[in-house]
Amino acid sequence: MSVTTSTNDLKNGMTLESGEGLYTVVEFQHVKPGKGGAFVRTKLKNLRTGAVIDRTYRADEKVEQAIIDKREMQFLYRDGTDFVFMDNQSYDQMVVPETALGSAKDFLVENATAAISVYEGLVVAVELPAAVELDVTETEPGLQGDRVSGARKPATLETGLVVQVPLFVNTGDRIKVDTRSGDYLTRA
Repeated sequence: MSVTTSTNDLKNGMTLESGEGLYTVVEFQHVKPGKGGAFVRTKLKNLRTGAVIDRTYRADEKVEQAIIDKREMQFLYRDGTDFVFMDNQSYDQMVVPETALGSAKDFLVENATAAISVYEGLVVAVELPAAVELDVTETEPGLQGDRVSGARKPATLETGLVVQVPLFVNTGDRIKVDTRSGDYLTRA
């Protein structure tokens, strides 16, 4: 569902619908030059791809505001290529295809919480906490005294994600990983 709104009413975080898809307003600026009409300069982030574009609108131009339903949901289990979530308020279950999750699938373990944005029945965005704790399921053993500064080795996590970790991390350790970059942060 979408409603028509004016560019004069834009706010950061508002979601707009255009022919190319859904965009979130990252920033906007009303400009009133000495000559000519006023306009609104915006930075818009594509919800699907994450690409940021610059777009300029005339002042008071009508745009379509998308009404996004954002819910806190708990990841229950994986069913083939689908992920099953439960709404924390209504306890309704929702099946989300792997393709709709993007990179979020690499950080989801059972009982993890995610904010899922739904537009017209389709999942358009999945927000995770900034960092998650995951178990290391496989990595080369660390050697005693092997403390080379900055040296890294690959480690496979319980979700299948492979990250570069310091040499002292071993199989069975629990580590904290940044969900935005996929980088190792610290041992948990």
